[in-house]
Amino acid sequence: MRALLLRLEAPLMAFGREAIDQNGPTRDHPDASLLTGLLANALGWRREDSARHQRLQDRLRFAVRIEREGEELRDFQTARLEKSDMGWTTRGAPEGRAGGARSYVGPHLRFRFYRADAALTVALTLQPEDEAPTLDACAAALAEPARPLFIGRKPCLPSGPLALRLVEASGLMAALACIPPDSCGPSRHVMAPEDAPETPAGASIFLTGRRDWVAGVHAGQERRVVVSLPPQVIA
Repeated sequence: MRALLLRLEAPLMAFGREAIDQNGPTRDHPDASLLTGLLANALGWRREDSARHQRLQDRLRFAVRIEREGEELRDFQTARLEKSDMGWTTRGAPEGRAGGARSYVGPHLRFRFYRADAALTVALTLQPEDEAPTLDACAAALAEPARPLFIGRKPCLPSGPLALRLVEASGLMAALACIPPDSCGPSRHVMAPEDAPETPAGASIFLTGRRDWVAGVHAGQERRVVVSLPPQVIA
């Protein structure tokens, strides 16, 4: 199989997970919807291209190796919203606000979580390989994106080029091995598809990381395996 290797590294990255009320937590690795949105943004697709997004996500298979865990950072955000302030929506029409005058006395408060100073290697493939967009088209788009790219949220600008190279490998784990880990040291964690034959045994986790792009909501789980790799010595 052919795989595209990515390097995700930035001062701040956000890998969204289940948000509750004003809390927007993050995982330590990306999910299918984030990678789909990243590729679609590089290709210049619009939010209205929901069927294209959905098909791209359905074709996507990937594995992630955490090179540097970084630290979790919590950002406290506040905004004063008035009744006349309109909200942006994906429906093509602004959203108004209801409620009495006292509803807008206090500011809007929320917490947003980030991964600070983390680094990851991603191996991804698209099945079937000959359907558009191809891996070559995605690699070219990441090298010269149609719009500025960010990793999770708009403040999360990458530290360097995202696309490393295209490789031929027997599977996603083998594709990751084409790039040596950053350094020797503590064991590293890899998140890989549970149903891939080359994935070694590990701890299974459920992720709500798949998006229904037509409905505009996250819906559906995917099961992945967390594998701990032993330390490696870099020549």
